[in-house]
Amino acid sequence: MTPRIWLSLAHMGGREQDFIKEAFDTNWVVPLGPNVDAFEQSLAAFIGKDRRVVALSSGTAAIHLGLIQLGVQPGDEVICQSFTFAASANPIAYLGAKPVFIDSETDTWNMDPALLEFAIQDRLRKTGKLPKAIIPVHLYGMPAKMPEIVAVANKYEIPIIEDAAEALGSALNGQKCGTFGEFGILSFNGNKMITTSGGGALVCRTEEQAKRTMFYATQARDSAPHYQHSHIGYNYRMSNICAGVGRGQMFVLEEHINRRREIHRLYMDMLKDVPGITVMQNPAPNYESNFWLTCILVDPELAGKSREDIRLKMDANNIETRPLWKPLHLQPVFANATAYISNTSEYLFDIGLCLPSGSILTDSDIMRVIEIISK
Repeated sequence: MTPRIWLSLAHMGGREQDFIKEAFDTNWVVPLGPNVDAFEQSLAAFIGKDRRVVALSSGTAAIHLGLIQLGVQPGDEVICQSFTFAASANPIAYLGAKPVFIDSETDTWNMDPALLEFAIQDRLRKTGKLPKAIIPVHLYGMPAKMPEIVAVANKYEIPIIEDAAEALGSALNGQKCGTFGEFGILSFNGNKMITTSGGGALVCRTEEQAKRTMFYATQARDSAPHYQHSHIGYNYRMSNICAGVGRGQMFVLEEHINRRREIHRLYMDMLKDVPGITVMQNPAPNYESNFWLTCILVDPELAGKSREDIRLKMDANNIETRPLWKPLHLQPVFANATAYISNTSEYLFDIGLCLPSGSILTDSDIMRVIEIISK
């Protein structure tokens, strides 16, 4: 059997082991340490806008700590994009708050700004209160319509936590994703642009926010010679070993981004004449997706095959593909949540497929995928 082609595997650059060895040689094999500090600094320099970055155990932890700092309490409502992974919304439930899901627009597949404003007005009429936060997502690396979303958020004075877990290196109007909101979050899971094997980060606007984030992430220990706690804290620190992996990955981040964009261009060029297949692309020149995953839409009437037909055929040929995210308003765990739906995400879920896009893949790997789709 031919070797399996995976959707998105970790891709090492070579420097990672140097920093891991340094951690062992200096006995920094505990949470925090020099690798964590250096990793945070290099991330902050990369995303720009004078942001502070705090490395954490996961992107989910980052959302959780962002919501805590925005004062989200039990019973509060938090607006969240529906077309995303469950981790975008789970921290809302951790705090006993209630998610309010917003459907997508068709240009970027992300939060619909018009529907967002309608939902805010409707929640105000029905509850007498405004939602405490808004969580838009840059799905598959495609920037959401942040200027419009920020304008709505500012109009009603609702802070934004920007989920850029899949969008490290993506930009809109030259501004890096993760820097538009009050907070931004990044993920370094094994399938992301770069990895720390697991891990994430909270992007903060101020040094005070960064210090507060680390306070909560290290069990909220008060300043005292003994262990004293006045707040509930969390063990959300990143280890110095994992940060060594991330520190080494920063040397190849730009290469990984460029390679995923090259893979996307290859899919675009080779699939443009295949009936019924549409490749997701930047909607305008000011959008710069990292194309973390290249996604296609399959029109069964024109293609003669469904999304599921293609997925099963790929699997039979030892190629991993995946349907687009199932919208959160359709997930059993959120069945009772309020949702403002245009059916855009449901339509995309029904006909959309993620193709192998990892930077470790060769052109011949991609051509194997294209050949099966074309046939």
